[in-house]
Parts: sequence; C-alpha cells; structure tokens
Amino acid sequence: MRTSKQQKTNKLISAHNPNSTTTVQFMKLNIIVVTFALFIYNISVVTATEINPKLAIQQFKTEMIKKHGFDQDYLDTIFSRIKLRDSIIKAISRPAEGKPWHQYRAIFLTESRIQGGVDFWNKHENTIAAVAEKYGVPAEIMIAILGVETRYGANTGSYPVLDAISTLAFLYPKRSSFFRSELEQFLLLVREEGVDPLSLTGSYAGAMGLPQFMPSSYRHYAVDFDNDKQRDIWKNPADTLASIANYFVKHGWQPGQPVAFKITAAEFDPKPFLNDDLQPAVEFKQLIKAGITTDESIRPDEHVKLLQYELINGYEYWLGLKNFYVITRYNHSQLYAMAVFQLSQEIKNRKQRLKKG
Repeated sequence: MRTSKQQKTNKLISAHNPNSTTTVQFMKLNIIVVTFALFIYNISVVTATEINPKLAIQQFKTEMIKKHGFDQDYLDTIFSRIKLRDSIIKAISRPAEGKPWHQYRAIFLTESRIQGGVDFWNKHENTIAAVAEKYGVPAEIMIAILGVETRYGANTGSYPVLDAISTLAFLYPKRSSFFRSELEQFLLLVREEGVDPLSLTGSYAGAMGLPQFMPSSYRHYAVDFDNDKQRDIWKNPADTLASIANYFVKHGWQPGQPVAFKITAAEFDPKPFLNDDLQPAVEFKQLIKAGITTDESIRPDEHVKLLQYELINGYEYWLGLKNFYVITRYNHSQLYAMAVFQLSQEIKNRKQRLKKG
C-alpha cells in the first residue's frame, strides 16, 4: 500500500517537476507548438499588412459612392495613382513636439523667423490691419502662425496631399480613423472647389497651404476675404490671414485678452497642477496659495493652466489663459502654442523698435 501511494505521489511530483524527463519533454513539445503558432501568426500579419490597404481603399471608395455620390470610375482613377509612402510613416513617428522645450524653441525662435515676420507684416500691413480689425485677433499672432507653420510660405510641403492622407488613413492604425475622415473631407473639398486632387501638395500629414490647414479645417474655416469667389490659402495673404483668424474666433478667441504669463516661485510643488489637459481649469488663487507669484494682474478666480517647460538646467513655468488654449486648438501641443506666442512677441517688439528708429 505504501509503495502504491508512493508511486502515485512520485508521478504527481514528476508531472510538476521542471527537471523531470516527462516535464522536459512536455515543455519542449509546448515550445514547438507555440513557436509554430507564432510563425503562422506572423505570416498572417505580413499577409494582412499587404492586403488590408487594398481592401480598406476599396471599402472607402464604396462608402464615398454611397454616402456622397462619387463616381466609381473617378475614384478608381485617382486611387490608382496614389503612392503609399513609408517616408510619411517615418516622419509622423518623430514629430518635433517630442523634443524638450529648449530644443523645440530653438527651431522656431530664430532670427530668420523673427525678421521674416516683420518683413511679412510690412509687406501686407493694410491687409493685416483689416483682418485684425474684423476678427479681433492680433496681427502678430496670425503672422507667428505663418512663421511656425511654413516660414511665411517658404515651405508649404512637397508631399502630394492625396498620398499623405491616404498613407496615414490606410497604413497608420494609430490614427487611421482621423485620417480616413480627413481623406473624406479632402475629396469633398476638391469637388466643391473644382480642383484636381492630384495637384495639391502639403506636409507629410496632409496639411495644406500657407497656414497648413487640414482638409476639414479648410472646409469649415477657410475664408474668401477679398470676395473673389475663391478661398485661396496657397497664394492669397488676405484669405490666408482671415482663415487663421476665423479659425481662432470659432474656437473661442477673446479679443483684447492676454495669452500667457510667466511666473516665479521660490517654494513650489507643481505636480498637483500638471496634467495633459490643456484647458485652463485651475483658479489662480489656488496657485497663489501654492506659492507662485507673477508681475501680471490676474483675477483670483481666473481659470488658468499651469505650464511647465524643460530648460537645459531645470524648468520654467507659465500660466496659460483662454487664448493660449485657443492656440492649442490649431496644434494640440503646449510647446507649439508657446512657440507661436513667444515668436509673436518677438516679431511685435522688433517691428516697434524698427518703427521708432
């Protein structure tokens, strides 16, 4: 009886003993099965990667025909000429917004962009003044957007817009939904404007013209300021500036109100006030209690956003107000918004100094 129990016990131990012969053989078999399964899975993934864009494009064309009445031959023709580009995937995977502030700032706060902004302002002064008066958006803010986006039109992008948006719609799962929507908007846009969809170029993300509008932004916010029956954001400064200003107004720009203030703090723990939400949601009096000070006049109940920027050694802190948040609607990045704001101030100050002589 003892021997029988012991044999049963030994079998149980053997079954759970990683050093036993039976277990080793069993584990080897499992490894073979799992490895083979992974091999088959990888084959299917590679195959899916090759096939899915074609299927997705066909599905998209079917949707555009049913939803918007597009012609099958027309869609077949333009999509037969697109190129899905790996360089676009690589570009969007390493955006400048991934850099620390001191590196990001150095890209945009340059002599050429500051003086370029002054030159642009001087060249289009009457147009800029008219747009600023109508929309209530400061001239320097509109100009700084152009400086950051395209260096005042010097670099509006060389990618075919249809290639760029299609690549991201069908080969970039992380944001495919967004770019499929933008592709839909793009095809509606070119149909409405009577433009060849293969003729337009832009950024790797499909942003177009001097202000780098995405197709949805163009359709919703582009303006024909000079009443020539065209919303030209490629060559027309009046339409371009008015479109930027209209974008800001539609997102809640507050005329005559500040954008951001720099703050100082001797003893201050920023962590409770830092988060990814760019909305100004903290009352200023809470930050006063935490130990911050500023030379600017802010109501205690004013809602602000604490902004932290990484320097080479340490950090600097700013308060973003409602208009700062509006700038982030153009590009959802506090780095971008601060670059626009600081460039705008440099341009404004340079112009004033030069005017005084």
